[in-house]
Amino acid sequence: MNPQLGRNRQARRAYGLDEIALVPGRRTLDPSLVDTHFTLGGIQRPIPIIASAMDGVVDVRMAILLSELGAFGVLNLDGIQTRYADPDEVLDQIASVGKDEFVPLMQRLYSEPVKPELIQERIRQIKASGAIAAASCVPAHAAQYGPLVAEAGGDLFFVQATVVSVHHKVPEGMELLDLAQFCRSMPIPVVVGNCVTYDVALELMQAGAAGVLVGIGPGAACTSRGVLGVGVPQATAIADCAAAREQFLAETGAYVPIIADGGLVTGGDICKAIACGADAVMIGSPLARAQEAPGRGFHWGMATPSPILPRGTRIRVGSTGTLEEILRGPARLDDGTHNLWGALRTSMATLGAANLREMQQVEICIAPSLLTEGKVYQKAQSLGMGK
Repeated sequence: MNPQLGRNRQARRAYGLDEIALVPGRRTLDPSLVDTHFTLGGIQRPIPIIASAMDGVVDVRMAILLSELGAFGVLNLDGIQTRYADPDEVLDQIASVGKDEFVPLMQRLYSEPVKPELIQERIRQIKASGAIAAASCVPAHAAQYGPLVAEAGGDLFFVQATVVSVHHKVPEGMELLDLAQFCRSMPIPVVVGNCVTYDVALELMQAGAAGVLVGIGPGAACTSRGVLGVGVPQATAIADCAAAREQFLAETGAYVPIIADGGLVTGGDICKAIACGADAVMIGSPLARAQEAPGRGFHWGMATPSPILPRGTRIRVGSTGTLEEILRGPARLDDGTHNLWGALRTSMATLGAANLREMQQVEICIAPSLLTEGKVYQKAQSLGMGK
């Protein structure tokens, strides 16, 4: 029964990833026996990690490196890479200003129009290396940018906003994106998000989404939850949307992957997201810390430059290692932010899960003390889990 919030008002209890723990079963495996492959839009990857479509995370170089390492990245078509022929100078400006000057600078820099020719140039640069070319934009630009990406040889197209729904209303005279029609008309698979509920996830699948992004506001640089008060903690959101995937599979025989997007910092977060039902994760800040990342040690959200209501900030994440060390190791840090793939494989082996589908079935317990129990010295000395 839902707890009572007030007179005649009940509220459902929801859980974040920090509040749960994964319970080992009767079987364990050697990590070499674990299979972490996942498939999205017909593309199979050995590492179920997708780099967020954020300007401090993915540029052409990072997209190529991520693909070579077994993951892939998504290019932000509403960002710096498609507004400026030479984005390096702009990225230097973003990294150089103080926190008080940051938002006005971003609003000015992002007022430069997106150039269609740059969209296609970036996609072709990625494809020329043999890498996976995935790109993202907001729903308002999807009908314009989507065909450009497909024509340039793109592999996947992401339609992303703080909240996306099939039942979207716009003022009279404004063009409405018909998601179902758009998915049908695109010659490449379309991934849609974000959402946090069973009903919306199911409707996005019914509209033809090749994958559904789950998460509203949990990102390290996102301030939507503070600005709008909107969101659902990730453990509950992922589990609800995964239930929609299972319902859609039972009804149609089609399996639509769930991608946990945001709020994932460590290998343990990734493991718990998949255990809650995700098929893959989308992460930003952990990869923004790579030496090769375009953000120069900074990370900011896609809604940060909004000219009306910014819902993101710039955070300093530093540079802690190479992209390979962060993704595949060997780890140089002991806090779970390096060798994310190794952490997933080791966790799955410990839990006895031979593949991702088995990982989605492991036992989960509510454990609000998971990250603090017995960690007094680490916390006091700012070591390991106490950093």
